[in-house]
Amino acid sequence: MLILGLVLLSSFSVGVFIWAVLQHFLTADVPSALQHPTKFRFLHCIFLYVLTLAEIFEKLGICSMLRFLQLLEGSVRIKKDARLMVTDLYFGTIPVRLFQPKAASSGPRRGILFFPGGSGFVGSLDSYHNLCSFLVLETDSVLLSVGYRKLPDHHYPSIFQDCLNASIHFLKALKTFGVDPARVVICGDSIGGGYVACVTQALVGRSDLPQIRAQVLIYAVTQLINFQLPSYWQNRNVPFLSQEFMMMCMFKYMVIDVHWWDAILNGAFIPPEVWKKYRKWLSPDNIPRRFRKPGYQPLFPGPFNEAAYLENKHLLDVANAPLLRDDETIAQLPAAFLVSCEHDILRDDTLLYMKRLEDQGVPVTWYHVEDGFHGSLMFFDKKLFFFPCSLKIINSVISYIKSI
Repeated sequence: MLILGLVLLSSFSVGVFIWAVLQHFLTADVPSALQHPTKFRFLHCIFLYVLTLAEIFEKLGICSMLRFLQLLEGSVRIKKDARLMVTDLYFGTIPVRLFQPKAASSGPRRGILFFPGGSGFVGSLDSYHNLCSFLVLETDSVLLSVGYRKLPDHHYPSIFQDCLNASIHFLKALKTFGVDPARVVICGDSIGGGYVACVTQALVGRSDLPQIRAQVLIYAVTQLINFQLPSYWQNRNVPFLSQEFMMMCMFKYMVIDVHWWDAILNGAFIPPEVWKKYRKWLSPDNIPRRFRKPGYQPLFPGPFNEAAYLENKHLLDVANAPLLRDDETIAQLPAAFLVSCEHDILRDDTLLYMKRLEDQGVPVTWYHVEDGFHGSLMFFDKKLFFFPCSLKIINSVISYIKSI
Protein backbone atom coordinates (compact mmCIF):
# COMPACT_ATOMS: atom_id res chain seq x y z
CA MET A 1 0.00 0.00 0.00
CA LEU A 2 2.84 2.36 0.87
CA ILE A 3 4.57 1.74 -2.46
CA LEU A 4 1.27 2.20 -4.32
CA GLY A 5 0.68 5.47 -2.48
CA LEU A 6 4.14 6.74 -3.40
CA VAL A 7 3.62 5.78 -7.03
CA LEU A 8 0.27 7.59 -7.14
CA LEU A 9 1.78 10.66 -5.43
CA SER A 10 4.68 10.71 -7.88
CA SER A 11 2.34 10.33 -10.84
CA PHE A 12 0.17 13.16 -9.50
CA SER A 13 3.19 15.46 -9.02
CA VAL A 14 4.55 14.69 -12.49
CA GLY A 15 1.13 15.25 -14.03
CA VAL A 16 0.77 18.63 -12.33
CA PHE A 17 4.25 19.67 -13.45
CA ILE A 18 3.53 18.67 -17.06
CA TRP A 19 0.35 20.74 -16.88
CA ALA A 20 2.38 23.70 -15.55
CA VAL A 21 4.90 23.37 -18.39
CA LEU A 22 2.11 23.26 -20.98
CA GLN A 23 0.45 26.27 -19.38
CA HIS A 24 3.72 28.17 -19.50
CA PHE A 25 4.33 27.57 -23.19
CA LEU A 26 0.71 28.30 -24.07
CA THR A 27 0.26 31.50 -22.07
CA ALA A 28 3.58 33.06 -21.03
CA ASP A 29 5.43 35.68 -23.04
CA VAL A 30 9.19 35.50 -22.56
CA PRO A 31 10.76 38.74 -23.90
CA SER A 32 13.46 38.14 -26.51
CA ALA A 33 15.71 40.73 -24.86
CA LEU A 34 15.65 38.89 -21.54
CA GLN A 35 18.93 37.37 -20.40
CA HIS A 36 18.97 33.66 -19.45
CA PRO A 37 15.56 32.82 -21.00
CA THR A 38 15.87 29.08 -20.25
CA LYS A 39 16.41 29.77 -16.57
CA PHE A 40 13.51 32.22 -16.63
CA ARG A 41 11.22 29.64 -18.24
CA PHE A 42 12.19 26.97 -15.72
CA LEU A 43 11.48 29.26 -12.77
CA HIS A 44 8.12 30.22 -14.20
CA CYS A 45 7.21 26.55 -14.67
CA ILE A 46 8.01 25.97 -10.99
CA PHE A 47 5.94 29.04 -10.11
CA LEU A 48 2.96 27.71 -12.08
CA TYR A 49 3.44 24.24 -10.60
CA VAL A 50 3.21 25.63 -7.08
CA LEU A 51 0.18 27.78 -7.92
CA THR A 52 -1.57 24.79 -9.52
CA LEU A 53 -0.90 22.61 -6.48
CA ALA A 54 -2.27 25.38 -4.25
CA GLU A 55 -5.44 25.62 -6.34
CA ILE A 56 -5.95 21.83 -6.29
CA PHE A 57 -5.52 21.63 -2.51
CA GLU A 58 -8.00 24.47 -2.07
CA LYS A 59 -10.61 22.82 -4.28
CA LEU A 60 -10.14 19.54 -2.40
CA GLY A 61 -10.67 21.36 0.91
CA ILE A 62 -7.21 20.38 2.17
CA CYS A 63 -5.77 23.86 2.53
CA SER A 64 -6.59 27.30 1.17
CA MET A 65 -4.47 28.47 -1.75
CA LEU A 66 -2.96 31.40 0.16
CA ARG A 67 -2.23 29.33 3.27
CA PHE A 68 -0.40 26.77 1.17
CA LEU A 69 1.75 29.44 -0.48
CA GLN A 70 2.53 30.99 2.90
CA LEU A 71 3.45 27.56 4.24
CA LEU A 72 5.96 27.11 1.42
CA GLU A 73 7.34 30.60 2.01
CA GLY A 74 7.86 29.68 5.66
CA SER A 75 10.45 27.10 4.62
CA VAL A 76 12.83 29.79 3.33
CA ARG A 77 16.33 29.69 4.83
CA ILE A 78 17.74 32.89 6.29
CA LYS A 79 21.44 33.62 6.40
CA LYS A 80 22.79 34.68 9.77
CA ASP A 81 25.63 37.19 9.67
CA ALA A 82 27.93 37.70 12.64
CA ARG A 83 28.36 41.36 11.65
CA LEU A 84 24.71 42.12 12.36
CA MET A 85 22.49 42.29 15.40
CA VAL A 86 18.99 41.26 14.37
CA THR A 87 16.08 41.76 16.77
CA ASP A 88 12.45 40.75 16.34
CA LEU A 89 10.11 43.25 17.97
CA TYR A 90 6.47 44.22 18.07
CA PHE A 91 5.26 47.77 17.57
CA GLY A 92 1.90 47.24 19.21
CA THR A 93 0.61 44.20 17.32
CA ILE A 94 2.82 44.77 14.25
CA PRO A 95 5.80 42.40 13.95
CA VAL A 96 8.98 44.17 12.83
CA ARG A 97 12.60 43.11 12.43
CA LEU A 98 15.43 45.46 13.36
CA PHE A 99 18.84 45.12 11.66
CA GLN A 100 21.81 46.92 13.23
CA PRO A 101 25.53 46.70 12.35
CA LYS A 102 27.62 45.51 15.30
CA ALA A 103 30.60 47.62 14.28
CA ALA A 104 31.10 50.81 16.22
CA SER A 105 29.98 54.05 14.59
CA SER A 106 31.29 57.57 15.13
CA GLY A 107 27.73 58.88 15.19
CA PRO A 108 24.10 58.05 14.49
CA ARG A 109 23.58 55.95 11.38
CA ARG A 110 21.27 56.36 8.43
CA GLY A 111 17.86 54.75 8.97
CA ILE A 112 15.90 52.65 6.47
CA LEU A 113 12.25 51.71 6.81
CA PHE A 114 11.57 48.74 4.53
CA PHE A 115 8.15 47.56 3.31
CA PRO A 116 8.34 44.11 1.64
CA GLY A 117 6.47 43.24 -1.55
CA GLY A 118 4.55 40.00 -2.00
CA SER A 119 1.15 40.78 -3.56
CA GLY A 120 -0.46 41.18 -0.15
CA PHE A 121 -0.17 37.54 0.93
CA VAL A 122 3.52 36.60 0.88
CA GLY A 123 6.60 38.76 1.56
CA SER A 124 7.37 37.73 5.13
CA LEU A 125 10.13 39.08 7.35
CA ASP A 126 12.05 35.85 6.73
CA SER A 127 11.74 35.95 2.94
CA TYR A 128 13.20 39.48 2.89
CA HIS A 129 15.76 38.82 5.62
CA ASN A 130 18.74 38.28 3.30
CA LEU A 131 17.93 41.33 1.20
CA CYS A 132 17.60 43.53 4.28
CA SER A 133 20.85 42.17 5.74
CA PHE A 134 22.64 42.98 2.49
CA LEU A 135 21.28 46.52 2.41
CA VAL A 136 22.37 47.14 6.00
CA LEU A 137 25.90 45.87 5.50
CA GLU A 138 26.43 47.65 2.18
CA THR A 139 25.06 51.01 3.34
CA ASP A 140 26.08 50.88 7.04
CA SER A 141 22.52 51.70 8.07
CA VAL A 142 19.97 50.68 10.66
CA LEU A 143 17.00 49.02 8.96
CA LEU A 144 13.51 48.20 10.18
CA SER A 145 11.52 45.69 8.12
CA VAL A 146 7.76 45.79 8.65
CA GLY A 147 5.78 42.54 8.81
CA TYR A 148 2.39 44.01 7.98
CA ARG A 149 -0.84 41.99 8.14
CA LYS A 150 -1.68 39.97 5.04
CA LEU A 151 -4.27 37.88 3.30
CA PRO A 152 -6.24 35.72 3.83
CA ASP A 153 -7.10 37.03 7.32
CA HIS A 154 -6.61 40.72 6.64
CA HIS A 155 -7.72 42.95 3.81
CA TYR A 156 -7.71 46.58 2.72
CA PRO A 157 -6.60 48.89 4.36
CA SER A 158 -4.49 46.77 6.78
CA ILE A 159 -1.18 47.09 4.88
CA PHE A 160 -1.35 50.88 4.75
CA GLN A 161 -2.35 51.11 8.41
CA ASP A 162 0.45 48.83 9.60
CA CYS A 163 3.13 50.48 7.47
CA LEU A 164 2.06 53.95 8.61
CA ASN A 165 1.82 53.03 12.29
CA ALA A 166 5.16 51.19 12.27
CA SER A 167 6.79 54.17 10.55
CA ILE A 168 5.46 56.61 13.13
CA HIS A 169 6.66 54.37 15.96
CA PHE A 170 10.13 54.09 14.41
CA LEU A 171 10.39 57.83 13.76
CA LYS A 172 9.53 58.59 17.38
CA ALA A 173 12.26 56.22 18.63
CA LEU A 174 15.16 57.03 16.28
CA LYS A 175 17.48 58.00 19.13
CA THR A 176 16.86 54.63 20.79
CA PHE A 177 17.91 52.83 17.61
CA GLY A 178 20.93 55.05 16.97
CA VAL A 179 19.48 56.64 13.83
CA ASP A 180 20.21 60.11 12.50
CA PRO A 181 16.79 61.85 12.24
CA ALA A 182 18.01 63.83 9.22
CA ARG A 183 18.77 60.66 7.21
CA VAL A 184 15.72 58.41 7.20
CA VAL A 185 14.81 56.61 3.97
CA ILE A 186 11.62 54.65 3.25
CA CYS A 187 12.13 51.81 0.78
CA GLY A 188 10.00 49.00 -0.67
CA ASP A 189 9.27 46.92 -3.74
CA SER A 190 6.07 46.09 -5.63
CA ILE A 191 3.07 46.52 -3.31
CA GLY A 192 5.54 47.55 -0.60
CA GLY A 193 6.87 50.25 -2.92
CA GLY A 194 3.34 51.50 -3.47
CA TYR A 195 2.85 51.88 0.26
CA VAL A 196 6.19 53.67 0.52
CA ALA A 197 4.55 56.37 -1.62
CA CYS A 198 1.33 56.30 0.42
CA VAL A 199 3.05 56.49 3.80
CA THR A 200 5.48 59.19 2.68
CA GLN A 201 2.50 61.25 1.55
CA ALA A 202 0.62 60.61 4.80
CA LEU A 203 3.60 61.89 6.82
CA VAL A 204 3.74 65.23 4.99
CA GLY A 205 3.08 68.05 7.42
CA ARG A 206 3.74 65.99 10.56
CA SER A 207 5.73 68.60 12.51
CA ASP A 208 5.90 66.24 15.50
CA LEU A 209 8.05 63.76 13.54
CA PRO A 210 11.42 63.88 11.78
CA GLN A 211 11.01 64.48 8.05
CA ILE A 212 11.67 61.64 5.63
CA ARG A 213 14.85 62.34 3.67
CA ALA A 214 14.12 60.13 0.65
CA GLN A 215 11.74 57.52 -0.74
CA VAL A 216 12.87 54.50 -2.77
CA LEU A 217 10.21 52.81 -4.91
CA ILE A 218 11.20 49.59 -6.70
CA TYR A 219 8.72 48.60 -9.47
CA ALA A 220 5.93 49.98 -7.31
CA VAL A 221 2.14 49.97 -7.60
CA THR A 222 1.06 53.62 -7.74
CA GLN A 223 -2.54 53.27 -8.95
CA LEU A 224 -5.33 50.70 -9.23
CA ILE A 225 -7.38 52.52 -11.84
CA ASN A 226 -6.00 52.39 -15.38
CA PHE A 227 -5.26 48.80 -16.34
CA GLN A 228 -4.94 49.66 -20.03
CA LEU A 229 -1.62 51.50 -19.90
CA PRO A 230 1.00 50.44 -22.47
CA SER A 231 2.93 48.25 -20.03
CA TYR A 232 -0.27 46.50 -18.91
CA TRP A 233 -0.97 45.72 -22.54
CA GLN A 234 2.58 44.78 -23.59
CA ASN A 235 3.48 42.74 -20.50
CA ARG A 236 0.11 41.22 -19.60
CA ASN A 237 1.46 37.68 -20.02
CA VAL A 238 5.04 38.23 -18.83
CA PRO A 239 6.03 36.33 -15.67
CA PHE A 240 6.10 36.73 -12.74
CA LEU A 241 3.28 39.27 -12.56
CA SER A 242 0.79 38.59 -15.32
CA GLN A 243 -2.38 40.61 -15.65
CA GLU A 244 -4.49 37.70 -14.42
CA PHE A 245 -2.33 37.07 -11.35
CA MET A 246 -2.18 40.76 -10.45
CA MET A 247 -5.94 41.18 -10.77
CA MET A 248 -6.55 38.06 -8.68
CA CYS A 249 -4.34 39.38 -5.87
CA MET A 250 -5.92 42.82 -6.04
CA PHE A 251 -9.46 41.44 -5.97
CA LYS A 252 -8.67 39.36 -2.90
CA TYR A 253 -6.96 42.17 -0.96
CA MET A 254 -9.46 44.88 -1.93
CA VAL A 255 -12.41 42.49 -1.34
CA ILE A 256 -13.84 42.83 -4.85
CA ASP A 257 -16.30 40.38 -6.37
CA VAL A 258 -14.98 38.71 -9.54
CA HIS A 259 -18.26 39.74 -11.16
CA TRP A 260 -16.66 43.16 -11.66
CA TRP A 261 -13.53 41.85 -13.41
CA ASP A 262 -14.31 43.28 -16.87
CA ALA A 263 -15.73 46.55 -15.52
CA ILE A 264 -12.54 47.24 -13.59
CA LEU A 265 -10.24 46.06 -16.37
CA ASN A 266 -11.83 48.41 -18.91
CA GLY A 267 -12.39 51.30 -16.47
CA ALA A 268 -16.19 51.23 -16.56
CA PHE A 269 -16.24 51.83 -12.79
CA ILE A 270 -14.78 55.33 -13.21
CA PRO A 271 -17.38 58.15 -13.28
CA PRO A 272 -16.89 60.53 -16.24
CA GLU A 273 -16.28 63.51 -13.92
CA VAL A 274 -13.61 61.56 -12.01
CA TRP A 275 -11.82 60.59 -15.23
CA LYS A 276 -11.99 64.20 -16.39
CA LYS A 277 -10.32 65.28 -13.13
CA TYR A 278 -7.60 62.63 -13.06
CA ARG A 279 -6.99 61.96 -16.76
CA LYS A 280 -4.06 64.39 -16.76
CA TRP A 281 -2.26 62.04 -14.35
CA LEU A 282 -3.52 58.64 -15.54
CA SER A 283 -3.50 59.02 -19.30
CA PRO A 284 -1.07 56.99 -21.45
CA ASP A 285 -0.25 60.33 -23.11
CA ASN A 286 2.08 60.87 -20.13
CA ILE A 287 4.11 57.80 -21.09
CA PRO A 288 7.17 58.62 -23.23
CA ARG A 289 6.57 57.64 -26.85
CA ARG A 290 9.40 55.08 -26.89
CA PHE A 291 7.46 52.96 -24.38
CA ARG A 292 4.32 52.86 -26.54
CA LYS A 293 4.69 50.00 -29.01
CA PRO A 294 2.96 49.94 -32.43
CA GLY A 295 -0.59 48.64 -32.27
CA TYR A 296 -1.39 50.11 -28.85
CA GLN A 297 -4.86 51.65 -29.13
CA PRO A 298 -6.63 51.63 -25.76
CA LEU A 299 -10.38 52.19 -25.48
CA PHE A 300 -10.40 53.53 -21.96
CA PRO A 301 -12.45 54.08 -19.93
CA GLY A 302 -15.39 51.97 -21.04
CA PRO A 303 -19.05 53.02 -20.77
CA PHE A 304 -19.75 54.07 -17.18
CA ASN A 305 -21.31 51.43 -14.92
CA GLU A 306 -22.68 53.09 -11.79
CA ALA A 307 -23.15 49.82 -9.92
CA ALA A 308 -19.49 48.96 -10.53
CA TYR A 309 -18.48 52.37 -9.18
CA LEU A 310 -20.60 52.09 -6.03
CA GLU A 311 -19.15 48.65 -5.27
CA ASN A 312 -15.52 49.52 -6.04
CA LYS A 313 -15.03 53.24 -5.45
CA HIS A 314 -12.41 52.49 -2.79
CA LEU A 315 -10.00 51.86 -5.69
CA LEU A 316 -10.00 55.63 -6.17
CA ASP A 317 -8.88 56.26 -2.57
CA VAL A 318 -5.49 58.00 -2.37
CA ALA A 319 -4.50 55.39 0.22
CA ASN A 320 -4.43 52.97 -2.73
CA ALA A 321 -3.53 55.39 -5.51
CA PRO A 322 -0.74 57.76 -4.44
CA LEU A 323 -0.71 59.05 -8.01
CA LEU A 324 -3.98 60.87 -7.24
CA ARG A 325 -2.74 62.84 -4.22
CA ASP A 326 -3.26 66.61 -4.45
CA ASP A 327 -0.55 68.89 -5.85
CA GLU A 328 0.07 70.62 -2.52
CA THR A 329 1.01 67.35 -0.83
CA ILE A 330 3.05 66.05 -3.78
CA ALA A 331 5.10 69.27 -3.85
CA GLN A 332 6.20 68.70 -0.24
CA LEU A 333 7.44 65.14 -0.77
CA PRO A 334 11.10 64.23 -0.25
CA ALA A 335 13.49 63.26 -3.06
CA ALA A 336 12.63 59.98 -4.79
CA PHE A 337 14.57 57.13 -6.32
CA LEU A 338 12.38 55.17 -8.74
CA VAL A 339 13.23 51.80 -10.29
CA SER A 340 11.29 50.47 -13.28
CA CYS A 341 11.73 47.31 -15.34
CA GLU A 342 11.03 47.14 -19.06
CA HIS A 343 9.33 43.72 -18.93
CA ASP A 344 7.05 44.53 -16.00
CA ILE A 345 3.32 45.17 -16.08
CA LEU A 346 3.90 47.94 -13.49
CA ARG A 347 6.50 49.80 -15.55
CA ASP A 348 4.12 52.61 -16.43
CA ASP A 349 3.01 53.10 -12.82
CA THR A 350 6.57 54.24 -12.17
CA LEU A 351 6.68 56.44 -15.27
CA LEU A 352 3.41 58.17 -14.34
CA TYR A 353 4.49 58.73 -10.75
CA MET A 354 7.85 60.09 -11.91
CA LYS A 355 6.11 62.69 -14.07
CA ARG A 356 3.74 63.51 -11.21
CA LEU A 357 6.68 64.21 -8.88
CA GLU A 358 8.74 66.10 -11.44
CA ASP A 359 5.80 68.34 -12.37
CA GLN A 360 5.68 69.49 -8.75
CA GLY A 361 9.41 70.06 -8.47
CA VAL A 362 10.30 66.97 -6.43
CA PRO A 363 13.89 65.78 -7.14
CA VAL A 364 13.68 62.40 -8.89
CA THR A 365 16.38 59.90 -9.78
CA TRP A 366 15.10 57.26 -12.20
CA TYR A 367 16.77 53.92 -12.90
CA HIS A 368 15.27 51.88 -15.73
CA VAL A 369 16.34 48.25 -16.17
CA GLU A 370 16.03 47.27 -19.82
CA ASP A 371 16.35 43.53 -19.11
CA GLY A 372 14.42 43.64 -15.84
CA PHE A 373 11.18 41.87 -14.90
CA HIS A 374 8.85 42.05 -11.93
CA GLY A 375 10.27 40.36 -8.84
CA SER A 376 13.82 40.23 -10.23
CA LEU A 377 15.25 41.94 -7.14
CA MET A 378 14.68 38.81 -5.07
CA PHE A 379 17.10 36.76 -7.19
CA PHE A 380 20.14 38.92 -6.41
CA ASP A 381 21.70 36.29 -4.11
CA LYS A 382 20.24 33.09 -5.56
CA LYS A 383 23.46 31.96 -7.34
CA LEU A 384 22.07 29.30 -9.68
CA PHE A 385 18.98 31.42 -10.33
CA PHE A 386 20.77 34.75 -10.40
CA PHE A 387 19.93 37.32 -13.11
CA PRO A 388 22.17 40.27 -14.04
CA CYS A 389 19.20 42.63 -13.72
CA SER A 390 18.84 41.62 -10.05
CA LEU A 391 22.32 42.88 -9.26
CA LYS A 392 21.74 46.05 -11.27
CA ILE A 393 18.72 46.90 -9.14
CA ILE A 394 20.25 46.19 -5.75
CA ASN A 395 23.46 48.03 -6.63
CA SER A 396 21.55 51.07 -7.86
CA VAL A 397 19.50 51.19 -4.67
CA ILE A 398 22.60 50.84 -2.49
CA SER A 399 24.41 53.57 -4.41
CA TYR A 400 21.48 55.95 -4.00
CA ILE A 401 21.00 55.26 -0.29
CA LYS A 402 24.72 55.75 0.37
CA SER A 403 24.46 59.19 -1.20
CA ILE A 404 21.96 60.27 1.47
